[in-house]
Amino acid sequence: MLISCRFRGDNMRNHEVTRRQNLLDSYGNIAEPGWSRRQLQTYRRGDIKAPAFRIKEWDYYLILNKDFGLALTMSDDGYMGLQSASFLKFTDQPFEHTETIFNLLPMGRLKMPETSSCGNCLYRDDRLFLSYEISNLPSGRGRRRHLICNFRNFYHGKSLKCNIFLDEPDMDTMVIATPWNRKHAFYYNQKINCMRASGKVLFDGRIYRFNPRTDFGTLDWGRGVWTYENTWYWGTCSCDMDGHSFGFNIGYGFGNTRAASENVLFWDGAAHKLDDVMFLIPGDHGPDPIRDRGKEGKRRGGDGRDAIRYLEKWRYTSSDGRFEMDFVPIIDRRAKIDRKIICSDQHQVFGKMSGTAILDDGRKIVLKDVLCSAEHIYNRF
Repeated sequence: MLISCRFRGDNMRNHEVTRRQNLLDSYGNIAEPGWSRRQLQTYRRGDIKAPAFRIKEWDYYLILNKDFGLALTMSDDGYMGLQSASFLKFTDQPFEHTETIFNLLPMGRLKMPETSSCGNCLYRDDRLFLSYEISNLPSGRGRRRHLICNFRNFYHGKSLKCNIFLDEPDMDTMVIATPWNRKHAFYYNQKINCMRASGKVLFDGRIYRFNPRTDFGTLDWGRGVWTYENTWYWGTCSCDMDGHSFGFNIGYGFGNTRAASENVLFWDGAAHKLDDVMFLIPGDHGPDPIRDRGKEGKRRGGDGRDAIRYLEKWRYTSSDGRFEMDFVPIIDRRAKIDRKIICSDQHQVFGKMSGTAILDDGRKIVLKDVLCSAEHIYNRF
């Protein structure tokens, strides 16, 4: 639902990068921190001044239908590679399972592309075949992403297979170039929302089909050199509203975000920039992006992550009043690895969002029970 109102946001803080340039300067630091609608800053692995084992490169796809979903990850994280698939069901008896292949010291051997707009990705071993291919749309304006996965012994001896197409028209995206308060550390990330999805998933004797009229995929494309210990929050949504595509990307936690936040609304392919958005999760005492205004996030004290109640209702609020939502969880895709030096505590929660979002021209978007994803991740590696 869309309603007109007399509001216009103030985005003086959010610096938009508008010219093509190299991402990193001669010292290996981000030359111009900020956000953009396209990949205007050129990432080159050879420009990085940090050791190869600290470089992280990943392509993550999330494809959702109101009843089921699929996530695919291909990543080269320096001293560790993570290749994974997740299958999710949201109705009847909610179900999720993730299977991951770990690789030791890939150190760039996966040859992840230096841009999201071209270059194919391939991973193959005796259990997993995972392929991402990019071609032009028949119209010549935009791209088609072809995702193929064949995961043997995915769950209780059963395989998971998928053959999916995502259509990416010529549209705005969210690109963020974020430094840390440490030399050579940076985060360059693009989120591509609202790609209409077609194709199918085969699992446990059933075929699950994506319908491009109602179903969408999102790409999380990331390259960077991180600090050792990090917490982040990320939420994403893509949906059809009476023939219009709507989506959002919200998040915080990574690095020094004084230049810009990564919070953006999408309406019919156009980006509408938000300021700070805060996740209010029951029992969480993490960083406060509205209060801290771009500082590197610190915990606010409290009971710790074990006390967070991820399956209770969340709230979202914003510094500019343009994103006010409730989120009712359905399922928590959780995973925890704790080897002391290396630790990863992940909660990716899927549920239904209701509330309001306001576009740059003051139009109000009203959401009611729209399926979304929201995550809270802690990593130490």
